[in-house]
Amino acid sequence: MTVQLATLCDSASDYSGKLCILGAFDTLCAREFPVVHPHCSLVIRLMFEPLDSGHHAFIIRCIDPAGQECLPPFDPAVDVSFPSNFVPFVTRNIVLNLQRLRIERQGVYRWVLELAGNVLFTIPLRVTLFDESRSTIGPAG
Repeated sequence: MTVQLATLCDSASDYSGKLCILGAFDTLCAREFPVVHPHCSLVIRLMFEPLDSGHHAFIIRCIDPAGQECLPPFDPAVDVSFPSNFVPFVTRNIVLNLQRLRIERQGVYRWVLELAGNVLFTIPLRVTLFDESRSTIGPAG
């Protein structure tokens, strides 16, 4: 099994195996904390080879800057089978649509993908305080 892609984005959809991603990001800026991000998606695309056939139960955790879980874990599962001996690989997409994601403080958050107690991948999210003094947006002229 190979993680082909893992990202946070503005939105994502899986259309019968075709993954559509809009607005991948790794940083959020807030004017104050706590802050609620209205909507985003966590996307993971996995590639499986014939030896990977079977049921795979994953755990996805969100870890805050202090190293603590800050959301209940998600537990997506995928079933992998091969239609014939001539198919060299199959892919599966995991799309988690996150509504009203509450972030308590600035720092680096990590989304961790685990399988059978082993960490397969981490996705960092840097959350910072917006600094208006560094903004390039000026008054309308």
